[in-house]
Amino acid sequence: MARPHIEPFVDRDVPFKRMTLPGFPRGMNYKMLSIDRDNGACTMTVQFDGGYKQPPGFSYSDVEILVMEGLLQVGDRTCGPGYYFFVPARVHLPAMSTSRGCLALFMYNQREPNFVESDQDGDRADRSDLVQVSTYDDMPWMTPTLHPATAPGCLLKLLRIDEKTHAMSFLYCMVPGFWQDNISYHDVAEECYHIWGTSWMMQFGDLPTGGYFWRPPFINHGAFASEYGILGFGRTDGELYNHFHFHPWSTPEENKERAAARLLRRKPELYRWIEMHGHNHPTDFDFSGR
Repeated sequence: MARPHIEPFVDRDVPFKRMTLPGFPRGMNYKMLSIDRDNGACTMTVQFDGGYKQPPGFSYSDVEILVMEGLLQVGDRTCGPGYYFFVPARVHLPAMSTSRGCLALFMYNQREPNFVESDQDGDRADRSDLVQVSTYDDMPWMTPTLHPATAPGCLLKLLRIDEKTHAMSFLYCMVPGFWQDNISYHDVAEECYHIWGTSWMMQFGDLPTGGYFWRPPFINHGAFASEYGILGFGRTDGELYNHFHFHPWSTPEENKERAAARLLRRKPELYRWIEMHGHNHPTDFDFSGR
């Protein structure tokens, strides 16, 4: 996910725009949170007007949807706040509508927003990866099993994990009074959106309701705090490992070198395999058929 570093950004500070791309009915409004300028993949806050109706159809991109306010009718499902969809590319959803309006996050993962009206799946669609879940009602909060662990008081609901890349989509919360005093960075890109509440981060200040960031790998962030707690939605594009330290002014290049040195200590054979010229097998990791 090649997007620029965006942090912090608050969507309440900008107006909605009308969605005018081909295929989308009138009544869909968006705020662009981040976009990949190479392929159009993006994350948007979307407001559907009351009375919005969309016929059955699919996208040529994986799409993730999280309902935040209002009710969205998807076929015979009434999807209220906390309802989450992961819709693989070319997998169709039934007709969508909302009588009084709805606010949601929309993420198009491989290309620009697109919609094809259809009452059946497209070619090579993999419906087995479809996720439809009412996260607030049907999923428990869990203590993260990430290693090294975050400070007590940060909980997760794991919505989806990609079995090939270990990319994750999740809800997370911080309890009132949460505090973690170290600095961290990751080997992967991560993005987060605050559904409710305000947190503070040493480098970037307060992130309130409607706050968002897209953070590339190896960017320092922390210490962290939240006076009254937060509820947020997050994603990564690979396996999340917490590199904790206490050097707030280290650069991404230095962090990358430190992560490589840590890999050498933790998994020396894997490190040597990576470093052996002429011994890579890229076809083993070709996921282009997805």
